Amino acid sequence: MLSLSNNFRYLLVVFVMLVSACKKDVTTINVVPQLDFISVTPSDVNEFQQPLVFTIHYKDGDGDLGENNADAKNLFLIDNRIGLQYKYRLQQLSPNNSSIAIEGDFKVELKTVARTDSSLMQNATFSIYVVDRSGNQSNTVTSGNVIIRK
Repeated sequence: MLSLSNNFRYLLVVFVMLVSACKKDVTTINVVPQLDFISVTPSDVNEFQQPLVFTIHYKDGDGDLGENNADAKNLFLIDNRIGLQYKYRLQQLSPNNSSIAIEGDFKVELKTVARTDSSLMQNATFSIYVVDRSGNQSNTVTSGNVIIRK
C-alpha cells in the first residue's frame, strides 16, 4: 500500500509540473491605441528648407488603427509653440473586420517649419496622437526638441 501512495504522489507531482509548464503568458494589448515617441529628424533645421520626419511606435489591441478612406483624418500633429494642428490620414494597418493585435512603427513628415517670432533661432516640440476607427483616441506623445533657424 505504501508503494501505491508513493506512485500516486509521483504522478501528481509530474501532472502539476506539466500543467504549470503549459501555462501561457498571455499579454493583452489595450484596444485603445498606445503610442511611443521614437525620434524626430533632423533636430536642427533651417526654416522653409527642410522637412521634419517623426517616427512613432504604435500598439493597438484590436487592429482598427488607420483608415482606407482618403478623406479621413486620424493622425494629428500639433506644433506646441502656437497650437497649430496638422491633420493626416494614417493608412489602414489591418484588414476590415479583423480583431488582431498590431504593433509597429510609422513615420509622419511635416513638409516645412518656420519660426513664430523674430529670433534667429527657436526651439520647438510637437505632439502627436491618433484616433482609431472605433473613435478611441490614443495617448499623446511629444517629440524631442527641434531647433528652427532663420
